Amino acid sequence: MHGPASPGWLLVALCAATGAYCLLRMRSSVEEQRRAAGGEALMGFGMAAMAVPAVVFTPPSWALSGYAVVFGAAALRALWAARSSAHHLHHLVGAVAMVYMAVAMAAAPGQGHGHGSGTPLMTGALLLYFMGYVLLSGARLVPVADGGGSVGWGDRPEVARACRLTMGIAMVAMLLTL
Repeated sequence: MHGPASPGWLLVALCAATGAYCLLRMRSSVEEQRRAAGGEALMGFGMAAMAVPAVVFTPPSWALSGYAVVFGAAALRALWAARSSAHHLHHLVGAVAMVYMAVAMAAAPGQGHGHGSGTPLMTGALLLYFMGYVLLSGARLVPVADGGGSVGWGDRPEVARACRLTMGIAMVAMLLTL
């Protein structure tokens, strides 16, 4: 990510923490939680890796190609999973955005994490999508009553929503740096 190191490290920490929480959600007894958590963990850790400030580490071109391949595969998986759940369409857009950013970063050698390299139309479309997603997710971020039963902290829907909101905000920040 191009820009000051402090916000970059904050973005790395938030995305890595979100990825770690999503890994814990994969242990949930709720099948839908487990299914969504794996893709979200991949997205969180991938975003953390891509957000490392360019002044600290500029990944080699092969690493950026690796990101594109991994998130391309994630996009195909999300496309397949979207047959049964509309939520996976969001995973598809997120994976496509990660592929797009990896390609844009690789296409701009010497500029540190792709500054100024993105196609404005695609960047703008992704920014609009993720800004809308962030606004909608923020509006939905209200604690859900658990019906009096005890719900494990890994199964709390409002915490999962907060993680998705965090990743949406991080995606907006990363797209702004293209």
